[in-house]
Amino acid sequence: MKRNRFLYLLSLIILATSACQQEEAEKTEKHRSISGIYPHLAYYNNEGECGTGAVVPWADKLWVITYGPHLPLGSSDMLYEIDQDLNMQIRPESIGGTPANRMIHKESEQLFIGPYAIGKNGEVRTIPYTDMPGRHTGNARHLTDPANKIYYASMEEGFYEVDVHDLSVKQFYEDGNIRRKKKDDTDTNPAGSLLKGAHGKGYYSGQGVTVYSNNGESGSKALEQFDIEAGSLSEWDGEEWKLVRRNQFVEVTGPGGIYGNANPETDPIWATGWDHKSVILASRDAEKGWSFYRLPKASHSYDGAHGWNTEWPRIRNVGKDGEPDYLMTMHGMFWKFPEGFQEGNTSGIRPRSAYLKVIGDFTRWNDGLVFGTDDSANKEFLNTRSAKGNIQGPGQSNSNLWFGSMDLPDELGPNTANGALWLNEEVKADIPSDPMLFAGWDNRNLWIKNEGKSNVIFTIEIDAKGDGNWETTDEVEVKAGESTRKYFDQNTSGEWIRLTANQNTIATAHMAFANPETRKAMQTGIFKGVNTIEQNDFIGGFLYGLGDDRRKLGLVAKSYKEGKPTDLGYYEMDDKFQLVKVEDPTTQQFINDNFQIPKNVFEVDEASVLVIDDKGRRWRLPKGNERYTEPSLSGNLRICREVATERDLFNCHGTFYELPAENADGYAKIRPVASHQLKINDYASYRGMLLLTGVDPEAAASNEHIVVSDDGKVAVWTGAIDDLWQLGKPVGKGGPWANSDIEAGEPSDPYLFAFYDKRTLELSHDAKEAVTFTIQMEPIGHGPWMDYKEVTVPAGKTHVEQFPEGIEARWVRLVGNQNCKASAQFSYK
Repeated sequence: MKRNRFLYLLSLIILATSACQQEEAEKTEKHRSISGIYPHLAYYNNEGECGTGAVVPWADKLWVITYGPHLPLGSSDMLYEIDQDLNMQIRPESIGGTPANRMIHKESEQLFIGPYAIGKNGEVRTIPYTDMPGRHTGNARHLTDPANKIYYASMEEGFYEVDVHDLSVKQFYEDGNIRRKKKDDTDTNPAGSLLKGAHGKGYYSGQGVTVYSNNGESGSKALEQFDIEAGSLSEWDGEEWKLVRRNQFVEVTGPGGIYGNANPETDPIWATGWDHKSVILASRDAEKGWSFYRLPKASHSYDGAHGWNTEWPRIRNVGKDGEPDYLMTMHGMFWKFPEGFQEGNTSGIRPRSAYLKVIGDFTRWNDGLVFGTDDSANKEFLNTRSAKGNIQGPGQSNSNLWFGSMDLPDELGPNTANGALWLNEEVKADIPSDPMLFAGWDNRNLWIKNEGKSNVIFTIEIDAKGDGNWETTDEVEVKAGESTRKYFDQNTSGEWIRLTANQNTIATAHMAFANPETRKAMQTGIFKGVNTIEQNDFIGGFLYGLGDDRRKLGLVAKSYKEGKPTDLGYYEMDDKFQLVKVEDPTTQQFINDNFQIPKNVFEVDEASVLVIDDKGRRWRLPKGNERYTEPSLSGNLRICREVATERDLFNCHGTFYELPAENADGYAKIRPVASHQLKINDYASYRGMLLLTGVDPEAAASNEHIVVSDDGKVAVWTGAIDDLWQLGKPVGKGGPWANSDIEAGEPSDPYLFAFYDKRTLELSHDAKEAVTFTIQMEPIGHGPWMDYKEVTVPAGKTHVEQFPEGIEARWVRLVGNQNCKASAQFSYK
């Protein structure tokens, strides 16, 4: 009897398990994903950009708002509701705009997201833009009546009070767009007339004030220069505004996050920002006021005085059931952020890993992370350069969500980063610099240059525990006009570092950080099936995200034989990864006319790759496989293309680079992502994915990332842009000279040094006597050159310089002390 009962229960378990497996299989089949991206969840609008403004779990659903670029009175953007089975619904209450605000009001049990108020049962009410115009950028708890009212702020300094019950609106300060329209009947982006800077971002309240950030500057100069005065952090006590700091700021929040601080009188307020030197972190203490700290930048693609490139750095609590686990995004780095951060308790900030996606918001959902991204902007704004040729942007703006595990922020790119405390600026005697984060890296390089007229002693202090107790660890004397490097390995502990000069001077103090590279060189892995450089003939194609609300990908397939392309037809891919041949000669011709790959973007000589940017500046990069130099490949491999809003990928001689916009200093801040030996014909973004052409269709059987056409003749690789880190670490060879004529005292071209490891230099010349070469390094990208080392090379000899593992700087160059022919070749293995 017991045996029969056991068999019966076992059969029920088997049936239930089978049913669950079948249900999961059906769900997987219904909503296929790749690298955490579900194409069917992509959202589109009819604007120049379609970014993710906010992502919030509420009422057992995931709520998402999107935004267009400058639409203070509404747009084609939507409010989306996503259920547990990843079914998406567009809410009929949608009125669009440019919203990026969200707050959960505990007392009324409502989520305020964009212009919408969502009740605990999922009912949606809308505040019309006629009542509250502007690009909604933040919400804050009310200072005097938090149970019944909340604050709204717009990007052009419109400030409002909203009754949470009837949604009636009281205006405190008129939105700048409305002021401007009244003045001259235009909708152009006005500078904030109320506060310093432009382009508002963060908004929060506590300690008797509301705090608001501007992350940019208006005017033509801000559209071109990245290092001018820009932005501001300001606070309002209910009556008057006060300028806190004149720098670019973005996020403003506190430990209470989306709910507001639980103890508003005493809980700290945090703000993140930056300038041309480094990231800035601010904390407001109820008794001591504001204090400021600096962190290094992993990426410089977020720079730009206009503030357009920063969508949207955040600090979010992603802990389970509200338990504290704060994740910060800032300048292309995931950071661990401590719950109790404030003056006197500043330990615990740590770099996690670097990323390439443009992240608008993120949250924890179903024991994982969901990132709302900004992927494909029809209007590429100021991000133009000759390296892209006349390529068109995507036909229609779109973006998506990116799902990942809780460990994802630790699994992407190396956390190499750099930032300055002083940058060619006046330094006052005995006045300490801002503190710079010191913990979190094994290798830390401090570069100091004294550009004053007298010798200066620089005192180095470290705050070991983040408690504000500073101890002198060293004093370094630097002669007038000279520089020095001080290296700290993992045996030197401490949370923060700062410097003080013993007299007035002009100085640069810059820190470059790195941990040992853990990736190996060139891993096929998930890229198996993408053609290698060793293959001669191959099949590829040009990619284009279609417009006119078609919401598909267009592909003009091409066969390359002896470097000559032949069209194989036109294909389209939908949100279910179906790649189908289509007869559409008009679109096929449009793609052929507008997506040709430009030639002569860079030169390859005996020494290295030479890039001359649009400002006429010369930069040298390492070479990969020599076959990339073959003439048959000229114009057949995509070199540069925007793959996330205002972010370019530069694929040059076997290395993918992140390339900031020209107004963020462009090639000066280029960052190698990964090296490879692949023959990639084209790459583009589509529904949040990165797509590559130049793929073997037969590889699809062993690689889920490859999608094959219905006729089996064409294939594309699909994944996320951050999958590129898996290709392997950057490697290469080359240098500024190869049997080159040099003149005494004339520096070579800059050659990229940062983000590589196992670096060796071979240095030789043809002079009949010894030549002394000075190896100079530039750790920043837009700072002064500093002498690293002098090397004397006897006639007829080759000097081999093995650089220490821990050294970091962005560029390297050499200067010889006499005329000769010289070779300076670096090997990065």
